[in-house]
Amino acid sequence: MAENYHALLFSYGASQDRTLNLPNESLEGVYSARDFVGWYNGLPECANLNPKLDMGDEAIVIGQGNVALDVARILLSPLDRLRHTDITEQALDSLAKSRVKRVRVVGRRGPLQAPYTIKELRELMQLPGVAFEGIDESLFLTDNVKKLPRQLMRIAQVLQKGSSVAPSVGEKNWELNFMLSPTSFLPSSSNPDRLAAVQFQHQEFVLSPESIDTTDLNALRGMRVRPCQPDQQTTLETSLAFRSVGYKSTALPGMKESHIPFDDKMGIIPNDLYGRVLSPSLGPGNLTAGHVKGMYCAGWVKRGPTGVIASTMDDAFNTAEAVAKDWSDGVSFLNDDGKAAGWEGVQKEALKRGIRSVSWADWQTIDREEKRRGKEKGKERVKCATVEEMLQILDA
Repeated sequence: MAENYHALLFSYGASQDRTLNLPNESLEGVYSARDFVGWYNGLPECANLNPKLDMGDEAIVIGQGNVALDVARILLSPLDRLRHTDITEQALDSLAKSRVKRVRVVGRRGPLQAPYTIKELRELMQLPGVAFEGIDESLFLTDNVKKLPRQLMRIAQVLQKGSSVAPSVGEKNWELNFMLSPTSFLPSSSNPDRLAAVQFQHQEFVLSPESIDTTDLNALRGMRVRPCQPDQQTTLETSLAFRSVGYKSTALPGMKESHIPFDDKMGIIPNDLYGRVLSPSLGPGNLTAGHVKGMYCAGWVKRGPTGVIASTMDDAFNTAEAVAKDWSDGVSFLNDDGKAAGWEGVQKEALKRGIRSVSWADWQTIDREEKRRGKEKGKERVKCATVEEMLQILDA
């Protein structure tokens, strides 16, 4: 359908999670954090996940980004607190049966290098009836956290405050385990298809903390680790493990046939950093040399899954400026004759192929119905579980 446009801008994000490629990663009880978040948020493609939350008291989340903390928050939040949110009814039923009382959020570096944000960290610290296990404060790399860069100082202070509160008997609890890298998932002796534990290798900083300027944000954030010498292993028993080690973009169906390049290893569309799609067969990547005619990209599919909404917006603005500049400079576009049919042409082609389109007005109809269902249950909305259910609403 590219023939209907003068230019195409790919900005479809990162739809798959990265795997650890460890032994026994496919055991029952090992889940993708991305799929788990999609499941409780009502993403149709994750509706059949059905995580077994009633198999044990312990859960491990591998990774320490905001998604990892979201998983821990949902597992530990009081059910009455979740009932008034737009979490799915299916997830509420499973969480009501959950036996999880303790969640370990494990990362391979220290508390100053973990990618969580202070907002997510503070929210998890403030969950009622949930205690935080103290951390080893030597990992702050200084005796005076007030001398750390402001961003890291605030994180260290939240962790210090959480560590100073003693847990009460019977409370749920969570902890941040640092300097541990997973090496394998271990099966149960009684059921070899189910997870029983995760094995980790202890890590150490490559550089001595004494050689680092603890007022330098980039130096602290960028501290690298390596396996401890001699090798040290730790095994943590659990029936649930969630992999949260990042996302990756994948090529869309038809891109290869349309000669649109994609770097499967990097998970990005090759580009000149301004958003122009480049092909190695067309020449070097400076300015418009090597530019695939009329093709642009922005966001995570352009630069990888890093940054927050604000940085993604800036990235989109930069790509839009490149499109505008190329247009004004007379750079070759798709359908330079000016007769591209646009959305009307796409609709006609879709009808020929038997593809149904959903308009903004259609989305608003689905939105109103979800909110109506939610009002009946005293919550913001009740989400449709499948695409088929959404289309049924439109056909009613």
